[in-house]
Amino acid sequence: MPQLRVAIAGSSGSIGLQTLDVIAAHRQEYVVTALAVGSAADVVIEQAKLWKPLVVAVADEGARRKVAEALPNICVVDNLVDIIDAADVVMNGVVGFAGLPVTLETLRQGKRLGLANKESLIAAGPIVQPLRAVPGATLVPVDSEHCAIHQCLRSSLDSSEVARLILTASGGPFRGRTPESLRAVSVTEALAHPTWKMGPKITVDSSTLMNKGLEVIEAHELFGIDFDNIEVVVHPQSIVHSMVEFTDGSTIAQLSQPDMRLPIGYALAYPHRITTPFGRIDWTQLSTLEFETPDTSTFPCLAIAYEAGRQGGTAPACISAANEIAVDAFLSGHIMWSGIAMVVEHALQQHNGWQPTTIDDVLAADADGRRLAREALVL
Repeated sequence: MPQLRVAIAGSSGSIGLQTLDVIAAHRQEYVVTALAVGSAADVVIEQAKLWKPLVVAVADEGARRKVAEALPNICVVDNLVDIIDAADVVMNGVVGFAGLPVTLETLRQGKRLGLANKESLIAAGPIVQPLRAVPGATLVPVDSEHCAIHQCLRSSLDSSEVARLILTASGGPFRGRTPESLRAVSVTEALAHPTWKMGPKITVDSSTLMNKGLEVIEAHELFGIDFDNIEVVVHPQSIVHSMVEFTDGSTIAQLSQPDMRLPIGYALAYPHRITTPFGRIDWTQLSTLEFETPDTSTFPCLAIAYEAGRQGGTAPACISAANEIAVDAFLSGHIMWSGIAMVVEHALQQHNGWQPTTIDDVLAADADGRRLAREALVL
């Protein structure tokens, strides 16, 4: 059986590095044919020397020159979507709105997309959805929660049997805290996630529960379930990754240790499974599974995301973009942690949304969200 050709967009990030880890354990099944980064020249140079891809894409011009000089025998390009031609499956681990072109082009070419870039689907759901019908196009979610739901739904061929989707949230580093105790939290505290090792942006999103709000919108887009039937529960152990409740009251859940290599391997091997048990549970050691209602007064970003999802149109793109600006401002010390929600809420309230029909509409909504967020930062 020929090796499956894999392209990794965002190979220097958390998802990219763990994808290479999975492939390293399955070298007979997969070959890395393309890598893409934004500006991490040194990382991608070392990766390319080890994996010997056909193509390396580097968005930043200065970093691209450095990579081209270091890799004279590899095709070095500037556009991230240029990695898709050389692949059977594309892992999109790019952070933020920059991952959208990879999502669109992979589906347009009728290839399998392992999607870890939630913002591209959230911002451009109406644009992405028609491309999922392209012959051969397969979208397999890599977020642990959506991957869990994807696995649970394989037990039923009839979507009318689904009553609820239940997304689990770890609660992040500030679970149980009061608004008063969070007024002056530091960046270091926000990045101290109790169970997952992720990049700084998504880790901050976990601390505000914005990541869960965006995942609610993504679940709506992925599985076509109404927002009233998508719920969030806080589950600090991060063992139950999400659940599906069916109309007869039966609930099917996917459980594993918190290890992103499991959903990455699921996307690589779909519709089959890899043979390395990255998330295996030792049932003799597992004694407690706790579930709590999320505190939306302390973590208002979750409620803001629900509101944007219900508004639909360009509202999700607006808050996704505004959140990127707000998180960057927090990480750089320009606003306090509590200011993130205020910036995003301001953007949603001031955004005059519309129904996007083209990529230019999505880009305009993204730009408006960023403009409104920057406006909020100087109020």
